[in-house]
Amino acid sequence: MKNFSAVLLKWYKSNKRALPFRDTHNPYLIWLSEIIFQQTRIAQGLAYYEKFAKRFPTPAALAAADEDEVLKLWQGLGYYSRARNLHAAAKSMNGVFPRTYEGVRALKGVGDYTAAAICSMAYQMPCAVVDGNVYRGLSRVFGIDTPIDSTGGKKEFTALAQKLLDKKHPGDYNQAIMDFGALICTPQAAQCATCPLTKTCVARRKNRVSALPVKAQKTKVSERFFHYIYVEQGPFVWLHKRGAGDIWQNLYELPLVETGKSGPLTKKPAWCGRAKLCAVGTPVKHVLSHRVIWAQLYKVILSPSAKIPPEFLRVKKSFLETYAVPRLVQKLLEKIL
Repeated sequence: MKNFSAVLLKWYKSNKRALPFRDTHNPYLIWLSEIIFQQTRIAQGLAYYEKFAKRFPTPAALAAADEDEVLKLWQGLGYYSRARNLHAAAKSMNGVFPRTYEGVRALKGVGDYTAAAICSMAYQMPCAVVDGNVYRGLSRVFGIDTPIDSTGGKKEFTALAQKLLDKKHPGDYNQAIMDFGALICTPQAAQCATCPLTKTCVARRKNRVSALPVKAQKTKVSERFFHYIYVEQGPFVWLHKRGAGDIWQNLYELPLVETGKSGPLTKKPAWCGRAKLCAVGTPVKHVLSHRVIWAQLYKVILSPSAKIPPEFLRVKKSFLETYAVPRLVQKLLEKIL
């Protein structure tokens, strides 16, 4: 155990990923990267980080932005609550990023892992990160069977991570163990042949790599059935802004009818009048973390005199791209446009 951090840091020195936010100790930029890369692969999130860092180089610049602009810049990245929390946190800073662990941890959308990552990398505070990569690496190297999603497991892994932390180089160590989990000790097809810890890895020795880490509970996945309607009214189309209490809060979408089961929409909305509702293509499957959405697209052409219900917004087709929409709606619009 005493050589764990030394071996990891030596490996990291030669194998670390070249990422722009590793060239700075600016806590704001590190925070920006940590929020963007939550539940997002580096390859997907890198362009978003660069766009946000360029458009909003300071907390004050982000705080001054309109939420619609922030959501539009985030479009396609998913988990939009991260963008709303990012914006809210920037507003709470009064232009100055917090310099204490407690201050960083109090920011909206920042948990223990993110606070530890920021404080260790920006301020060299001895705070160990614990995320999926860390759970996986530690459970395999030390052969720990305690479920990572249990209260006891979280305490055990947090304590072990803090004990292993290199107090002199906490930022480098935390990045090393994250890269180790992302590049070597991966969820599937772990690179055991090139692992710097293979000689001391309990899971490797006992042929239990695929069995660790252990989870006590399985995620339940539910299905939802969306029927989106592309309403064309001369040069205009209709949009709806989603409210709180569900996915995609404050994002725009096409008029929606949700049903409780699969199959075609059997009753068209009253505002369609006598206009014909035509299905466009086949249902699209959209997978989120805890649910699967089946979305069918329809098209209806209304006369210029048709009355628009108050819950909808009529916009010019040429302005559609200025509105932040979920990735699913973006794919449907691409299909019809």
